[in-house]
Amino acid sequence: QVQVVESGGGLVQPGGSLRLSCEASGSRFSFDDMGWYRQAPGRQRELVASITSGGSTNYADSVKGRFTISRDNAKNTVVLQMNSLKPEDTDVYYCNAAIVFGRRWDYWGQGTQVTVSS
Repeated sequence: QVQVVESGGGLVQPGGSLRLSCEASGSRFSFDDMGWYRQAPGRQRELVASITSGGSTNYADSVKGRFTISRDNAKNTVVLQMNSLKPEDTDVYYCNAAIVFGRRWDYWGQGTQVTVSS
């Protein structure tokens, strides 16, 4: 049984920083992709940032230059460092861990709230 557990999040003022952490466990196979998505009520879940096991990264245009994603393959952990936060970054953030073997298996965390407000 794969489990994806997030930590971090909370309330921060505009211009501030937050760090989201996530650990995936319970898989016999390595996680090829790990990443963070966000979703607001009534909107589709969208990619924030992802990173492959080889270290290739992908960022949403809206967060480039402000957010940094990193991972530890040995520990199956992924971290999203968020700097220069804006009110529009307010959302529920979900950690994703994916296994790609012929098809893609996605596993999700429970979500963590990030609120950017003065």
